[in-house]
Amino acid sequence: MSDAASAEEAAALDAADGLALKRAEFDLDDGVVYLDGNSLGAPPRGVAGRLSDVVGREWGRLGIRAWEESGWWTAPERVGDRIGRLVGAAPGQVVVGDSTSVNVFKAVVAAVRLADTASRDEVLVDAATFPTDGYLARSAARMTGCRIRAVDAADMAREAGPRTAVALVNHVDYRTGRLHDLPAVTAAVRAAGARTVWDLCHSAGALPVRLDADGADFAVGCTYKYLNGGPGAPAFLYVRRALQDRFDSPLPGWNSHADPFAMDPAYAPADGAVRGRVGTPEILSLLALDAALDVWDGVDLAAVRAKSLALTDFFLRCVEAYVPQGRVASVTPGAHAERGSQVSLRCAAGPAGGAGDVMAELIRRGVVGDFRRPDVLRFGFTPLYTRFADAERAARVLGEVLEGARRR
Repeated sequence: MSDAASAEEAAALDAADGLALKRAEFDLDDGVVYLDGNSLGAPPRGVAGRLSDVVGREWGRLGIRAWEESGWWTAPERVGDRIGRLVGAAPGQVVVGDSTSVNVFKAVVAAVRLADTASRDEVLVDAATFPTDGYLARSAARMTGCRIRAVDAADMAREAGPRTAVALVNHVDYRTGRLHDLPAVTAAVRAAGARTVWDLCHSAGALPVRLDADGADFAVGCTYKYLNGGPGAPAFLYVRRALQDRFDSPLPGWNSHADPFAMDPAYAPADGAVRGRVGTPEILSLLALDAALDVWDGVDLAAVRAKSLALTDFFLRCVEAYVPQGRVASVTPGAHAERGSQVSLRCAAGPAGGAGDVMAELIRRGVVGDFRRPDVLRFGFTPLYTRFADAERAARVLGEVLEGARRR
């Protein structure tokens, strides 16, 4: 594939892209290829104006009245329902607030407390999980008298057994971009009598998720990646409706009390997903997220998934064409059923330096991805704003960096 042929193919694919107009709804620098939406999504244009209104009018003019008059108090559930549509959850099962880490802790402890017998004293955790999930799972296990057992996500279904209380699994591996089989793992863990907690950080907003249809018990996820909520945007917690009356959060706060303003020293949990709340909502970041979610209005997640796969396929073909043979190797699965919305390339040390040096040079040349030690280059493809021309340019510049260093 020549440079000209690749560029022509990219232009044709962009011209046929049904999501192409969505890019105009984001504040992007056209001189930069931004492929790090799997770490921090680009800002939707409507967010700045919404925050200005919240600060200037709602907070500035209404003050404390805005909790009721502007709907601040119910925002965690209202925004949660908007996210619910994107992860296959009917209204009333998703609440927004706190961080992913805090929500992982709530969900794992609550799942252990739901165990049908005291003999269920095992917490399974994805061996390749994002480190924080592992730290919190171990802490939750200590607090609940459970043992922790790390297993490969691919083996989770067969490893769940009579001692398992809960399995904490990443839907998409943050390092490799591997997509795990949520329906099959959920069904197997349930058949073993245990609960599932799914980490959706790298799948919410990147591909269709069907939490209700697939029988998930709990799910958590951040909102600053593919949902574009902004740095530090609050996370979400999903609690399946059938479990809500038994959801015993380890972090009971006044916001999840049945009558929060009674200031009762005795805790009585509210009904529904509200039990997932703890303290006062993070209103500024929560409403920035609410505005960011406007870009999803009318978007078909099947179209998002189709474009994601087309982008990553095209990028891999361009990498094969442009990059000197043997300099990089994809650790992201080739099979569509096993791929999220990123491509991770192992890059051995060479004339251009290690993978960290290569990524630093890519960023200097206007191609922004990221690097995971010791040798992985990550490129995230956000279908709402990433163009095929961006994929072609990123692969071409990667080839130039590695080829130029080899020649030197």
